[in-house]
Amino acid sequence: MISPAADFDWDAVMAAHLSAARRAALAAAQVGIAGAGGLGSNAAFMLARSGIGHLVVADHDTVSLSNLNRQAYAPKHLGRPKVLALQDALQEVRPDLDIQPHVLRLSRANLNTVFKNCGIVIEAVDDPALKRDLIEGLLENGHTVIAASGMAGWGGPPMKRRDMGRLIVTGDFISELSPERPPMAPRVVMAAAMQADAALSLILGNHAGTPKQP
Repeated sequence: MISPAADFDWDAVMAAHLSAARRAALAAAQVGIAGAGGLGSNAAFMLARSGIGHLVVADHDTVSLSNLNRQAYAPKHLGRPKVLALQDALQEVRPDLDIQPHVLRLSRANLNTVFKNCGIVIEAVDDPALKRDLIEGLLENGHTVIAASGMAGWGGPPMKRRDMGRLIVTGDFISELSPERPPMAPRVVMAAAMQADAALSLILGNHAGTPKQP
């Protein structure tokens, strides 16, 4: 018999997959997500299902019809602030998840207040200028940043991951959005999955051994 949501413990789900020490490391981790669109919303679901205990998500936007082809929302979320719709959707799966939603427009001036307790921040915004500002600002303040570049269209170059100290970038590094190469679910979700995987690698370590948190 399934326990009521109030009593649900995701640790019981993960017990079949990870040691107690690694489950504890994930449960204690707090990951920030800058943007709740195609990258951010999908990465949030993957991190939640992987046992991350605390998420901080910030975005000023609302769910629109064109988002539904690649973002982790349903028609019932149309018109709602993305971070609040995401909070509801995540807690349907993870009632025990601690998620701090921030309905605001991120800028270099406020990002370190929003993500001050997050050792790892996933950069998931569309605007190139804002992307640059967020990455530079977060790195300057000691965060580890997991960004993405190149995920447009379908087919296309293989996805890759580049580790550059406290900056990790995923994507194909080539494909830019255009009318001929629109954002489609498979490649957007691939990039988001690689971002989530990079966060797990930082928290648990790339190889067997003692879990670590940057």
